[in-house]
Amino acid sequence: MVSHVFFFKTLVIFFFRHLLKHFKNPKSLHRNSSNANVSQFKFQRYPLLGPRLELSDQTTLIFNVEGALLKSSSLFPYFMLVAFEAGSLLRALVLFVLYPFVCLVNEEMGLKIMVMVCFLGIKKESFRAGSAVLPKFFLEDVGLEGFELLRRGGKKVGVSDLPQVMVESFLRDYLQIEFVVGRELKVFCGYFVGIMEEKKKIVLDGILADDQISCDVVGISSSNRSLDNQFFSHCKCKEIYLVSEGDRRIWHHLPRDRYPKPLIFHDGRLGFRPTPVATLAMFMWVPFGFTLAIIRAVIGLSLPYNILIPILSFTGMRLRIKKPNCSFHSVSATEGSIQPKGILYVCNHRTLLDPLYLSFGLKKPVTAVTYSLSRMSELLAPIRTVRLTRDRDQDAKMMQKLLNQGDMIICPEGTTCREPYLLRFSPLFSELSDQIFPVAMDSHVSMFHGTTAGGLKCLDPFFFLTNPYPTYDIQFLANVSGASSSCDSEKSGFDVANYVQSELGKALGFECTRLTRKDKYLILAGHEGLASSSTNKKRKALNRAV
Repeated sequence: MVSHVFFFKTLVIFFFRHLLKHFKNPKSLHRNSSNANVSQFKFQRYPLLGPRLELSDQTTLIFNVEGALLKSSSLFPYFMLVAFEAGSLLRALVLFVLYPFVCLVNEEMGLKIMVMVCFLGIKKESFRAGSAVLPKFFLEDVGLEGFELLRRGGKKVGVSDLPQVMVESFLRDYLQIEFVVGRELKVFCGYFVGIMEEKKKIVLDGILADDQISCDVVGISSSNRSLDNQFFSHCKCKEIYLVSEGDRRIWHHLPRDRYPKPLIFHDGRLGFRPTPVATLAMFMWVPFGFTLAIIRAVIGLSLPYNILIPILSFTGMRLRIKKPNCSFHSVSATEGSIQPKGILYVCNHRTLLDPLYLSFGLKKPVTAVTYSLSRMSELLAPIRTVRLTRDRDQDAKMMQKLLNQGDMIICPEGTTCREPYLLRFSPLFSELSDQIFPVAMDSHVSMFHGTTAGGLKCLDPFFFLTNPYPTYDIQFLANVSGASSSCDSEKSGFDVANYVQSELGKALGFECTRLTRKDKYLILAGHEGLASSSTNKKRKALNRAV
């Protein structure tokens, strides 16, 4: 409560000071489209000359991120992501309410307002939105035409008016930009104060002094943005290509298969691009959505399968099931082997509700084994859940015992993955039964993601149920012989695990990777899920993506 009072008090003081400044100087309320000292530069339009532009390895390309790379001209969605993911729902509401005022003032003043609202009081060390949330939305907004020019060779310098912490990971890790120049944020006692430095911390003069880039420079910027003359003043070649607002609107989106580095992991609750209209729809839906989530949870916890499935369908929850022709039953025991009584279901991991939806599809309870589960989710789960110890021998004995008592489901990935990728499968499940039944699962949301790497995991099912139409697709595949099967005695547990992973990938249209749970937390949270780790380990894990 005290932190919220301090936040609003500081925000009010900030607004009154800048309003007084603008009233004293009314000209500052208008966008300054002129550029001082631009006569020394040679300007050309990008759409006409860009396709013929050849860049050698000795050429340095300086481009404006917002004006020459991204299709959209609005910065509001990125600040809304920061306010919602790094702050709270209340902070996001404040930013949305102030957005009309942001549109009335000039670009620089509007930027300062959004920075103040989003970053005031945020702890610097715990800020993860720049590396875990924003890259996905930046990549989806990259124009294909602008990206192709960046791939023609030479060194690249990305210049942005946004704070450095918002754009650095996106440009360096995913677009392989050598130099990133953004605005630095002031920090006090380890917390952002919501104020940007007046000048960019890194200037081209310093880079040139270290002989890191050549003086043969070509620039790309937007026609309605002022130029950073400090980045061109000492360059021999002063060609600047301008991109108009209309040209950017007709650019094509960068396809996923053209990403320099695949986007496998991302965090955050929002499952949509928070434009002003979409954000308004979210705030209008939230009160009703929270109530609907509670109703859905009560129905799922209290009613039998034959009744709850049609009722949940009426509330908007969708479940699509595709079963093979074969029936699900345990094979008879062979001589010298002990066949478990239950059926072993192996599935990929999308949300914590995977076992529950499988029970809905089978219309019978199954036992779910998991490595990580909150106490609240464990208490509220309508099916039996068992926590593993991460000790291989002890977990194998426990799962064998559970399988002898009935059907069991396991997710060998060990953690959830939102994107169309499958993480490496642990081979432990292949030694538990002679017959394994793979289950391909996929979930779809329109507003909130039901998974998180850094938030409260006990709220994951609640956020999933808050969506207007949460959807699950379940596809039962043909059974696979386990490593302990007498007919496939030459197969190792790794062979079986890799085969099941590939079959699930084919059924879902997902790509298989060698990444693990540790890699996910290194990339999203900077640690291995159990202990802290350095940022270098995070980038090393990203380079291992397949």
